[in-house]
Amino acid sequence: MIRSLKDILVVSDMDNTLLTPEDGVPFVNQVTMRLFCALGGHFTVATGRTMESAGRHLDSMTLSAPAILYGGGVIYDFEHDIRIRNTLLSKPSARRAVCDVLARFPGVGVEIMTEDGGICVVRANEYTYRHTVHEGLTYRMAPLEELDGGWNKVLFACSHEMLMQIQDFLDARKYPGVYFIATNRNYFEIMPEGAAKGAALGELCTYMGIPIENTVAIGDYFNDIELMRAAGHSVAMGNAPKEVQLAADTVTGRCLDGGVAEVLYGLIRKYG
Repeated sequence: MIRSLKDILVVSDMDNTLLTPEDGVPFVNQVTMRLFCALGGHFTVATGRTMESAGRHLDSMTLSAPAILYGGGVIYDFEHDIRIRNTLLSKPSARRAVCDVLARFPGVGVEIMTEDGGICVVRANEYTYRHTVHEGLTYRMAPLEELDGGWNKVLFACSHEMLMQIQDFLDARKYPGVYFIATNRNYFEIMPEGAAKGAALGELCTYMGIPIENTVAIGDYFNDIELMRAAGHSVAMGNAPKEVQLAADTVTGRCLDGGVAEVLYGLIRKYG
């Protein structure tokens, strides 16, 4: 039962939901996040970004709960610099999938997110350049055989047309312990089996002592639907594909128009 904002956890996707890489977090979102948290509400993000990538926006985000990162593989407390959850890939399966894709698709870019928080670019292209250099992320170039530690996830970066071919290629093969998911039109990822935003939301609720029915999830893409279905109430952005909007309980405004602020202000008016 929700009696006040202190009983609510709002979890928002980042890219094209809370912010855009080009324009950052809209000012109206910044102001409303601060107000929501100051009044006792719990707010955090659920994103495929790494700790460094998400952390670069902490100055313009107000988080009052640990963040769900790496697409649900990691729950990270920025305030105390600790991983509450850290799920690693089945490395033999992931390595085999990467080798198969590299051999079949010479134009694909490949990034591996390692357990030390780093990004390793195994093969570069214009899409990995856009992701790493354009966003100012720390990364290193290295061949696959030099990556000795654990992997949190793998990202294939390419055109949408090639992404669809890679998806069909991998769907026709078996790689135990991992699954594959498109996270936008140009990114296709290998994730640990059981690691997803929705599952991480349940674990975060247990950690915080908040009933999952008291959660609100906001997203804009197909990989957010599982998170939205796990939450007590789901919201799709006005810029989300129609299929994502139809999967949500309500639809808010577009990202750059402050759709997240609209959701938070509605909760403030009702429970503040």
